[in-house]
Amino acid sequence: MSFRLLPKDPKFFELFVADGDNLAESAAALHEMVEVYDRLEARVATIQGLEKRGDDIDEEVNRRLEDAFVTPFDREDIHELVSRLDDVVDGIQSIAETFVIYGVTQPTAESKRLAAILDGQAGELAAALRKLDGMKDLERHFAAVHQLEKEADGLSRAAMARLFADDLPPLEVIKWRDIYTYFEDTIDSAEDAVEAMERMYHKAN
Repeated sequence: MSFRLLPKDPKFFELFVADGDNLAESAAALHEMVEVYDRLEARVATIQGLEKRGDDIDEEVNRRLEDAFVTPFDREDIHELVSRLDDVVDGIQSIAETFVIYGVTQPTAESKRLAAILDGQAGELAAALRKLDGMKDLERHFAAVHQLEKEADGLSRAAMARLFADDLPPLEVIKWRDIYTYFEDTIDSAEDAVEAMERMYHKAN
């Protein structure tokens, strides 16, 4: 049976789009925070609000999963997708909060690039989620997220190596090691979200 013959609930697709847009807004807010690096408390509060909005969207998806007789994709796949998207927004919040908690005075060039990579992944995820209804032209968004993850992987390794090569104070090494790890984990979560979408795509085609 083709995807187009499956009964569809438009509300699910609206929620997928809302989830993607919220993720993209969160990543853009983190990117701007790291680039501009002012009004940190206010910027973190904005990201925390977006994380809460994402939780509300996910709760609505789960409510509809419980109530719907027919869903546009397997229930387990929908749950997996929104869970992975939630992981990304949670990671963005953790990164933003850690900059403040650790008292970082100036972001590194590597952290700025990692924030840009995460922002790029989020934009590709949001674009792909907008196309889930029609299931067309998704592959290029999937590929872009994977390519950005590969770039981040190399950048993270180089950034970690530089921490120990630059003879930094031990406390600074610990701070940046944690921040780079949070970035790497969150960027990996974005790739996990794409892989969840890829499974849905392959089942439907």
